Amino acid sequence: MVFKRLMKAMGVGGPSVETVLANPNCRPGGQLEGRIQVLGGDHQVDIDHVTLGLVTRVEVESGDNNYDTTQEFHRQRVTGAFRLEPGQRHDIPFRFDVPWETPVTELYGQHLHGMTMGLRTELEVARAVDKGDLDAVSVHPLPAQERLLDALLRLGFRFARADVERGHIYGVRQTLPFYQEIEFSPAPQYARSINQLEVTFIADPQQMQVVLEVDKRGGVFTEGRDAFGRFTVDHATADRTDWTAELDGWLRQSLQRRGLFS
Repeated sequence: MVFKRLMKAMGVGGPSVETVLANPNCRPGGQLEGRIQVLGGDHQVDIDHVTLGLVTRVEVESGDNNYDTTQEFHRQRVTGAFRLEPGQRHDIPFRFDVPWETPVTELYGQHLHGMTMGLRTELEVARAVDKGDLDAVSVHPLPAQERLLDALLRLGFRFARADVERGHIYGVRQTLPFYQEIEFSPAPQYARSINQLEVTFIADPQQMQVVLEVDKRGGVFTEGRDAFGRFTVDHATADRTDWTAELDGWLRQSLQRRGLFS
C-alpha cells in the first residue's frame, strides 16, 4: 500500500493527454481548432485545469554570448477542474487564438529554415504540471505579408534563413517580447552594395508595421553599416500598391544616398 501511494505521488499510472489538431496550418490572427483527449490512469485523479500554450525557439543575446531558448508566448486555459476516473476518457474541444504577431514558419510553400513552432498541452493534477503533448504548428503569412515577400522574390532576392530574437524594436508598437527577422540574400542588381536584407513584420488586426534592415557592404576605406526603413501597411488596402516598385525604389534611394548604388 505504501509503495502504491509512492508511485501515485510520483505520477506513475496517472492520466495521459493527447492533442489532435483539426488542421495544423494557420495564419497570424487566426485560430487553431482541435480536441484534447485525456485518458485516466490506474487511479482516480482531480484535474485542476488543462491549458494550451504556443511556443517557439527564441535567440537571446546575453553579453558576448548568444543562446537559444524555447519560449511560450501565448497561453489559453481550455477547461476548469474535473474528476477523472480510472480508464475514463475525457474529450475537450477547443479553439485557440493565434496572436497577430506570431512569427511565420512557412514561405513560398516551404518551411522556413531556422523556425520552430508548437502547441503545447499542459495538464495540472494536484499542483503538479505535466507538459503533456507538443504538436507542430505551421504559420503561413498574412495576405499583406505575402505581397511584400512576393515582391522581394520578383526583385530577385533569395530566402536565406529566419530567426526569432528576444527584445523590442525601437519606435515600433510591439506586444510580444520578441520579433522575427526573415533574411534574404541580395538580388543580383544589389549584390555589389549589400550583404543581406532582413524583413520584420509586426501585425495587428488593422495593419502591420514593416521594418527593413539592409546590411551594407563596406568599401576599401569605409565600414559596412546598416540602413533601416519602416512603414505601415493596412491589411484592407495592401493589394492596391505595387510593392515591387515600392521596395525597389526604397532600396535604390537608401543606397544612392550613401554612394553605394548608381
